[in-house]
Amino acid sequence: MKLIVGLGNPGKKYEKTRHNLGYLVADHLADISKIDVDREVFRGLLGRGQIFDEDVMIFKPTTFMNLSGEAVREISNYFKIKPDDVIVIYDDMALPVGQIRLRLKGSSGSHKGMQNIIDNLKTENLQRIRIGIGEPPYGDAKDYVLGTPSKEEWLLLDDAIERSAKAILDILKIGSFEKVMSKYN
Repeated sequence: MKLIVGLGNPGKKYEKTRHNLGYLVADHLADISKIDVDREVFRGLLGRGQIFDEDVMIFKPTTFMNLSGEAVREISNYFKIKPDDVIVIYDDMALPVGQIRLRLKGSSGSHKGMQNIIDNLKTENLQRIRIGIGEPPYGDAKDYVLGTPSKEEWLLLDDAIERSAKAILDILKIGSFEKVMSKYN
């Protein structure tokens, strides 16, 4: 069983913000895989299905970003999912807008949602897909991540959402995160 976690914030207010790219990838993957992510459990929205004969759960924590790890811990414990079988998708200011980067392990890079997952699962050994949103040109990082991208940025981000979903499909089809990493990084 693979647990695919898209990070974001619940509610209309945050729907199209930079910080909700994980949700958008989860939604896109669910659409192309015909999995309904609509069950309200474990303080999130969950969908279950199969992709390439692999049992998968697509999960969107609704705890708000900074407490995502609590919901991920609850669902992981309940279904006895090992950290090696968790893939987390989230936005990253350290990458240029629209660039994606797959990582097998490491620090959160100051992303509070990812840090909360690391703290709750007690490991940095988590597969992840980071989607670049770039650095704020000015002002507060919080305002930037909770802001709406420009039309030009959306062109790059829509492509990144598509590539991220394809990377997850490749991971499930090939069965090797490392091989897929070398293809997409």
